[in-house]
Amino acid sequence: MNDLVVVGAGPYGLSIAAHAAAAGLGVRVLGRPMASWRDHMPEGMYLKSEPWSSNLSAPGGRHTLAAYCAGRGLTARHAGPLPIDVFSSYGMWFARHAVPEVEEVTVTEVSPRGDGFLVHTAEGPPLPARTVALAVGVMPFVHLPEPLRELPPGHCSHSSGHRDLTRFAGQEVAVIGAGQAALETAALLAESGARPCLVARRSRLNWNTVPQPLERPLLRALREPHSGLGTGWRSWAWSELPWAVRRLPARTRERIAATALGPAGAWWLRDRFERSVPVLLGHRLHRAAAVGERTRLGLTTAAGESVVLDVAHVVAATGFTPHLGRLELLDARLRAALDTVGGGGTPELSAGFESSWPGLFFAGLLTAPSFGPSMRFVHGAGFTAGRLVTGVRKRLGARGGPTDSTGTVRPEDRAGAGHPKTSLR
Repeated sequence: MNDLVVVGAGPYGLSIAAHAAAAGLGVRVLGRPMASWRDHMPEGMYLKSEPWSSNLSAPGGRHTLAAYCAGRGLTARHAGPLPIDVFSSYGMWFARHAVPEVEEVTVTEVSPRGDGFLVHTAEGPPLPARTVALAVGVMPFVHLPEPLRELPPGHCSHSSGHRDLTRFAGQEVAVIGAGQAALETAALLAESGARPCLVARRSRLNWNTVPQPLERPLLRALREPHSGLGTGWRSWAWSELPWAVRRLPARTRERIAATALGPAGAWWLRDRFERSVPVLLGHRLHRAAAVGERTRLGLTTAAGESVVLDVAHVVAATGFTPHLGRLELLDARLRAALDTVGGGGTPELSAGFESSWPGLFFAGLLTAPSFGPSMRFVHGAGFTAGRLVTGVRKRLGARGGPTDSTGTVRPEDRAGAGHPKTSLR
């Protein structure tokens, strides 16, 4: 019986596994390492977050992005954008040095069994687990605006569906959205020989400013402190106090998760974008239709005027919507039994990231309505990993303690607490 099975091998899954292994737990990690970064981001993209706030988490602060770069003659410096490919390679290096061997299998279902779980894969027999941490990333939660959902294949795609944008060279492409993914995808399309146009509901685009120096006069630093999510006291609070966010009323947490740190482009992208991409701001998409091999978009301006845009393809850079209903790998009855945050579809979690189903833990995007917007960023992995593993150890203690490599309960970890009720409710 495995103490912990981690489903997902992105920054959160790898960080959790590093902390679990260091704590002596019997842990298995399932998934393709850094899959979202390696497979779902176009070549030429850069990391928007500062390198110093993009570390995966290992006990003792080891295996940092800076250490990886220094060992390869690369520079990870403040206010210096880092290529996504470098970050992906860093994650692979972290997996080799800080984590038990990652098993590249496809998890098809996580279902309850007795006091634990069975983790089913497409490649072999199910794995028994005493606890499970779901760190599935963002891909299950891809969001497409409703008018685009009925278009035939080939007419529309999500921005996360592209690694190589050169296929659009010479074509008109409408990019829907106003955040970093939309702005950078549009710029990369233009630089790949396509003819993009950005369409956004917003009346203006927001751009982040050039980061302030790390070393500043004390008064200036106090007025606008640095944090892993940006400069200023509000960003500092979301970055450093996720535990405090969790104590807020559910409706407040949902509002914070939905609105804090809204869409904005990186400062280093602005010139590239503005010199190569035309924009239609204040235009709302209300209709989309395939006309032969072309795609026709019906837009409405803020003044109520109708605009028709005819393009070869539509790329929706419209983000991700976390909802348990879209987490199809989780047993449907178990999913339906989970307590959720307010009226939303995300799991209500303990301080140790445990759901209302004993032994089932969550990490990443689904936890933002519980712990705040830092859970949408790599930076949140540092807060999550240690606390989640502490929660796992507490749960295992209640069930009789972690096992050693033979599956025997370690005497020093025995606890007198009874087994929790895990029957389907």
